[in-house]
Amino acid sequence: MKRLFILLIALLFAMPLFAQEHQQDTTVKEPWYKRIFSRKTEIIHDTIYIFESECQDEDDLDEDEEGIHPRGGIPVPFDTLSTANKYQKVILFDNGSWLYLDIPKPDLPDFISNDHWMTDHVHAYYDVNVKELPEEVDLVLCDSVHGWHIPGFGYTTSTYKMRWGRQHQGIDIGIPIGEPIYAAFDGIVRVALPTKYTGGYGNVVVLRHANGLETYYAHLNQYIVNTDDIVKAGEIIGYCGTTGHSSGPHLHFETRYMGQSFDPERIFDFKNNTLRDTTFTLKKHYFSIYSHEGQSDNESKVASTKVAPKHVTYKVKKGDTLSKIAKKHGTTVSKICKLNGISSKKALKVGQKLIVK
Repeated sequence: MKRLFILLIALLFAMPLFAQEHQQDTTVKEPWYKRIFSRKTEIIHDTIYIFESECQDEDDLDEDEEGIHPRGGIPVPFDTLSTANKYQKVILFDNGSWLYLDIPKPDLPDFISNDHWMTDHVHAYYDVNVKELPEEVDLVLCDSVHGWHIPGFGYTTSTYKMRWGRQHQGIDIGIPIGEPIYAAFDGIVRVALPTKYTGGYGNVVVLRHANGLETYYAHLNQYIVNTDDIVKAGEIIGYCGTTGHSSGPHLHFETRYMGQSFDPERIFDFKNNTLRDTTFTLKKHYFSIYSHEGQSDNESKVASTKVAPKHVTYKVKKGDTLSKIAKKHGTTVSKICKLNGISSKKALKVGQKLIVK
């Protein structure tokens, strides 16, 4: 019993020594990312560097200002990390140091968000009449500062035209669900809304650009930007889907000026995924659904004189079915489905507007 008591006393006195030895070992084996954030930081030229030593002499600082690490050799970057700020990255170096890399924000004038700035409606220019617009306007699409990007990579399934008796005011690009959708130009997000607020567009993003253009990205499976976000050309703003009035996964892409749509193929060559020119002359007669890329100027003017047919619409009421609506308006279910781009099996919602003739 006495021996056991002496052994316990000895262990009690020895425990601090074991704890100290263990602490020293863990300090040596501490992961590099914990060592980084536990070290003292030095700010040089507005860039944060983290060094192994707690203090440095002036000679070391002079060497570092010349791009030489105080331990000798030039640090080599080996990884880049994203931060909460999409315009700032963290670059990691092989010697345990790191620095912030600032990515330039698009330089956009304030006035583009001052006129007809509506964030809860897809279309903002309700009070603008096409007759009030100039005969033509030159739009700079890109330059040495502002770039461009194809909105999505796929094949064209439908163009800017009259389709099923109604105006199809954009271009459809067949893209698998979940594939990225890109901002066509630098701009500001005016609209980022889910299906329940947009009708046939489904999940939609609308970007406004400095030259007055707006671009629409519809039927998205998901959007990852918010209203008032500044985006760069080529930035992913969402992923392709089949929400809204859609018969399959695709991107519905529109180009509009002061709310008036025109053929997006006048700007982009979607077959070759290229921009047609850095500057685009937009003419008033382009706003007709019958005016499209490939026509001569005279052909476009003549086509624009055609008047698109006016449709009869019907608001769905409780208890309505497609067959009841068709019978009431002297038409067929298949015609209503064609006019609205829907399936005969699609469930109707109270308040939904349907083109019946």
